[in-house]
Amino acid sequence: MDGRAEAEISEESRLYVDGALVATFVIDADHPNVSAKVTTPAGRTEHSYALCGEITIRRPDGKTETHAVDSVGHLHNPDGRVFEALGANDFTDFYLADPNDPDAADHTRGKANACSVATS
Repeated sequence: MDGRAEAEISEESRLYVDGALVATFVIDADHPNVSAKVTTPAGRTEHSYALCGEITIRRPDGKTETHAVDSVGHLHNPDGRVFEALGANDFTDFYLADPNDPDAADHTRGKANACSVATS
């Protein structure tokens, strides 16, 4: 699940699990909450994830600011869980969390450089 924060104008983010794109979230004033059901391979209890994209916010002074969504982490025993996509540190750190079990996911704080696109 992902929801629009009070300061958020828009967001487009992609969720990768074990390197495969499993969901794309587009959030704006007309679509403040989105969710996707993701199925993980049977028999596995540990999965890597990456959140990639961009988020545009309105600062307290009224100016807009766009930040890269670029984070990685791990999901532990994700079957049957609901994870929320969250942002912290003035929209510079993004991660997944299960509000009912803080040990269900972890992440590397800050920008991970996992979402870079090669250009030529």
